[in-house]
Amino acid sequence: MPCGAVTGKTTELATKPLKEDELEDSSAPLIEHLAELRTRIMWSMAAFIAAMILCYTVWQPIYNILTQPICAALEARGQSCQLQIIKLQEGFFTAINISFFGGFALSFPIIAFQLWRFVAPGLYRSEKAAFLPFLLASPIMFAIGATFAYYVILPMAYDFFLSFQQAPVVATTKEVTTTDSVAGIAFQGSMQEYLSLTIKFILAFGLSFQLPVLLTLMGKAGLVSSSGLGAARRYAIVGILVLAAVATPPDVISQVVLFSVIYALYEVSIQLIRRIEKRREAEMRANGTWVEDEEEEQA
Repeated sequence: MPCGAVTGKTTELATKPLKEDELEDSSAPLIEHLAELRTRIMWSMAAFIAAMILCYTVWQPIYNILTQPICAALEARGQSCQLQIIKLQEGFFTAINISFFGGFALSFPIIAFQLWRFVAPGLYRSEKAAFLPFLLASPIMFAIGATFAYYVILPMAYDFFLSFQQAPVVATTKEVTTTDSVAGIAFQGSMQEYLSLTIKFILAFGLSFQLPVLLTLMGKAGLVSSSGLGAARRYAIVGILVLAAVATPPDVISQVVLFSVIYALYEVSIQLIRRIEKRREAEMRANGTWVEDEEEEQA
């Protein structure tokens, strides 16, 4: 057998284990990432379950806080604040809903931290510095939106809803006094239905206040620009009007308030993105990598 053939076969046999080792080494990071993801999910679930159990033990004080807007609106009309349990299991499921909602709110910082710990190793230092402020601003803006809904929107909304009540009209004759003329309309709200409506309002406004965080992050990534958002301002106004009409009761005051707040957040987002663009332009000019647009060169 020629020497070259033996050498070639020996070389082929020697390279096969190396290729298999390379494949095993390349699969190791994927397994490590999956193990890391499992660990972060387990910590997040543990934090959520612990917070949910904690909120279940104090669900009644939390419920009393959530019922303050409707109680204040009823008190202003001289009515007692009392909600009904329509179904036998309604009280239990109300406590579970409060525990779920409160548990997520309490555990969100831990869940966000676990998400950050999973994503951060794959980011450059500059990307970490850019992403971390948005991660911190998100729960703050949600809390501001939820607080705004609780103290401003909910009182107006419930005052509007209760305005459809009607006192019975008493028909008086010389012989007898009756109430058969007009039937009265009184609020006898369901405990679970009230809680569901209140949580929807709080979540809707909390998520609406994420608009500056989302748009600014997209601007930081170069997905949107301040000029593009400014050009789309008329479409944004229409979209915000539709959102205000859907998310609030059909009274002009609450719709105007919601429209004004979200549109102001939209304009704030444009200004924040413009500042990011100016800072990026200054850095690129300093590095000599800035390229003038054709319109700027013609001007």
